[in-house]
Amino acid sequence: MHTFANYTENQLSELVIGLCREVHRELGPGLLESVYEEALVFELSQMGVYHERQKEIPVYYKERRLGVGFRADLIIEKKVLIELKSIQRLTDFDKKKTRNHLILTNLKRGLLIKF
Repeated sequence: MHTFANYTENQLSELVIGLCREVHRELGPGLLESVYEEALVFELSQMGVYHERQKEIPVYYKERRLGVGFRADLIIEKKVLIELKSIQRLTDFDKKKTRNHLILTNLKRGLLIKF
């Protein structure tokens, strides 16, 4: 089986974008975000791409874990954060949330994907 661990963030991003196009081509627009996520996870699993789904992102303050936190829709190969949206238009809040996730995970690459 092919390994994706040595892929760069750019290579993984291109791979995910291609898979998202395939999912959208198959399912079309207007479905719930969870449906697109499930289909994308299926595609990633079929290819053997390591991914973490609904990954908890804790927030710490002075070494204390705060009661607030976030969840990333997907993290691919521990390198690329994926946020999926099934909405008419991406908002500044969606972009800010993705940036927050990147900061808290110390990841360099994030994709905010609108279906």
